[in-house]
Amino acid sequence: MTEAIVLLGSTGSIGTQVLDVVRRMPERFQVKALGAGKNLERLALQVAEFRPEAIAIQEEADRSALTRLLKEVAPQFTGEILVGGEGLNALALWPGVDTLIVGLVGLVGLEPSLMSLQKGRKLLTANKETFVTGGHLVQPYLSQIVPIDSEHVAIHQCLKQEPLHAVSKLYLTASGGPFRTHTRDQLSQVSLQEALKHPNWVMGRKITIDSATMMNKGLEVIEAHWLFGVPYSQIQVIVHPESIIHSGVAFQDGSILMQLGAPDMHGPIQYAMTYPHRLPNQEPAVHLDLLALSQLNLEPPDLERFPCVRLAYEAGQLGSGATCVLNGADEMAVQLFLEGKIAFMDIARLLEETLIAYQKLGAAAHPDLRDIQALDAWARESVCRLAGLTGKLTQI
Repeated sequence: MTEAIVLLGSTGSIGTQVLDVVRRMPERFQVKALGAGKNLERLALQVAEFRPEAIAIQEEADRSALTRLLKEVAPQFTGEILVGGEGLNALALWPGVDTLIVGLVGLVGLEPSLMSLQKGRKLLTANKETFVTGGHLVQPYLSQIVPIDSEHVAIHQCLKQEPLHAVSKLYLTASGGPFRTHTRDQLSQVSLQEALKHPNWVMGRKITIDSATMMNKGLEVIEAHWLFGVPYSQIQVIVHPESIIHSGVAFQDGSILMQLGAPDMHGPIQYAMTYPHRLPNQEPAVHLDLLALSQLNLEPPDLERFPCVRLAYEAGQLGSGATCVLNGADEMAVQLFLEGKIAFMDIARLLEETLIAYQKLGAAAHPDLRDIQALDAWARESVCRLAGLTGKLTQI
């Protein structure tokens, strides 16, 4: 039986690998719609190959250029071209769809994910911001969700059929990023080019910077809390530079289950797309040779050098309003770093100062969608103001 899917974030790292799985299993999946950002050339080629009924792009200004490209490479396409957040929402509710797959980065992934869940559809998501900003909103729909992030896929496999009361601890592994052994003095001199060179994974720019600061792992802690219903006190981050152990679970009887695999996202993505079945994977890079491993290292994170992990735990304890603010602040701070307007170490500093300012607001601990959007805007403006780049803040 063919599963009809909508893919949001089709031109990014996750999206292109999702389409690799579709390409290998054309009898199982039909692409009904694609949502993308600014990579119009890649989107046009995807339209030519997968023949969706509709597509969405980020900016109206790109419509003319995309239309020209489609006439060249996909002249058969006669479907709708939608734009912006409204376009993503429309695709999330596209008729005849079984599953929404979200490879988007940022708060933009929350609303279409929530709308699709409310429609009763299955959600496969790598958009950790959906849980970081709106975990309390998607919590009623957990039975419809399968994660795509390698760490949460690992835990999903280890927890299979096990009751939560049997769980002692979740272990989230982290590579430690490119600066795992750097001193604070060295971190203060980090360049953008150095921060964008992840030692193990090929990812988008934002996630790569988050990995360098270890904020990516902090966000995954919050995601794991909501996905698996485990208190923050029972979630432990472990630095594992080889990225072979993807994560694991300790149980009350003393057993520990860890999921191992090569550092390649095709494996976790196929697991999510074919769950609850486990099917052969023809991607050579996902097949790990255990005998070729010389050693596997495990160590605790250094919260002095990488305070973003600590900030994620603190925000999680404060509630969804705080984690929403942390996420918005991080998105803005990373953007400023990518633009060369702040230094690498400024990212964590600005996040901490924004969280301190948030605690003086008296905002709702469990915000609705409009509150989340307002808190996100406030957090972004707060980061810019603290960095000396803007004026007054929006009122919450």
